[in-house]
Amino acid sequence: MTPHMDKFAAYLRMLKDRSGQGYERLGRLAGASGSSLHRYCSGKSVPADYRVVHSFAKVCGASAEELRELHQLWALADAGRVDEAPPEHAETPGTTGEDVARSPRRRWYAVAVATAALLAGGLVWVTADGSEQAPGRYADRVLFSPGCQPPVSMGQHDECVTEVQNLLVSAQGRLSVDGSFGPETLRRVTAFQVLAGLPARGVVDEATKTALYDHRTSLAGWSADQVEQRVRAVFTEAPDTAVAIARCASFLDPLWVLPNTNGSRNWGVFQISDARLLDLGGTPRQAFDPAWNIDAAHRLWSAHHDFHDWPSCSAALENPLSH
Repeated sequence: MTPHMDKFAAYLRMLKDRSGQGYERLGRLAGASGSSLHRYCSGKSVPADYRVVHSFAKVCGASAEELRELHQLWALADAGRVDEAPPEHAETPGTTGEDVARSPRRRWYAVAVATAALLAGGLVWVTADGSEQAPGRYADRVLFSPGCQPPVSMGQHDECVTEVQNLLVSAQGRLSVDGSFGPETLRRVTAFQVLAGLPARGVVDEATKTALYDHRTSLAGWSADQVEQRVRAVFTEAPDTAVAIARCASFLDPLWVLPNTNGSRNWGVFQISDARLLDLGGTPRQAFDPAWNIDAAHRLWSAHHDFHDWPSCSAALENPLSH
């Protein structure tokens, strides 16, 4: 167990003990098994999907501040155990047992398809002429100074991160400028890379630094109210539940992205997984388009007229108006 895993598990135990409820009951309310929750609270494993943690914390009565702190602890614990074997059943929305069995091949194919599309110029968000940038173009800028030469990445706390955050805000990204590269900055950096037509590495490498200074990529998008209105317009059969699922999945943020420990990621309003994107013939860039994402989620819902593709948000099904 790493120190970050230990802190994460201790925080979960605190929430569990404060709730006064047992693992089985909490599991039923949070949409997870009691044995899984016990493993997480004891530090034996870290869930692949933060939404399991979010649902657990919600049923334990966690405040908004506690949810933010827990999200950061989860991200650090998740990043600190990259050598751990994947879970037997990845808790990724839209992933079936068959998907898990085929996930290495499917993930490789999804990455290959996305990369090919990127190289073809199909994922550029705002105009980009495709020309190479001169190596010394921004040599006098902070991110190209000697102190910022390694990629700016998760866990870093310095002026390099502050510069990245300011540039993301300048691109109309919604995030705090605090000089700390945490989950919020990771999400915005990844979204920026996808929209700029760059490999979504989640670290600020040389190409990303140049793109940030070019000011050609915008992170502007729909507001939460606009997203909710679209969800209700598309999911006419179950609008309240659909909104609750979307709010649980992404807080109604069109550019929400969440990494999983098995190497996959979930994208957009309904957090559509890499595996499901492959099934739907979509890309991460398309998944960031709220209209496409919501319509795609409705296609998934229509297959069985239920929300089984979002097991981590199953608690929302019991009382959708409370979420």
